Amino acid sequence: MAEQDQRISEAIVREQSRLRNFIRRRVWNRLMPALFGWHPIGFWQAVGILVLSRILFGGFRGRHGRHMYWRHRMRERWEQMTPEEREKFRQSMRGRCGSIGPPAAVPKA
Repeated sequence: MAEQDQRISEAIVREQSRLRNFIRRRVWNRLMPALFGWHPIGFWQAVGILVLSRILFGGFRGRHGRHMYWRHRMRERWEQMTPEEREKFRQSMRGRCGSIGPPAAVPKA
């Protein structure tokens, strides 16, 4: 029974891939020639665009790739910081990115 479930899952994944590829090709063939004067593409060219975009922008790991790993490592580091180290980190990030997190307590003069 598990082998049959595995085959069904693989068939579903294949069909989803074909559908995504069909949609990508249709969008490309509707927009790009009209916008830029480019030529319509075929199935294998759409597959090539998918592979290239995955290599350049996302990898093949799925949704929880490097981003989730980075978040987990940052949380571990944050939990190990002392309050002083956390404030120093916030200050350095404010200098780079603007305000992050709750504002630091400002001593009254």
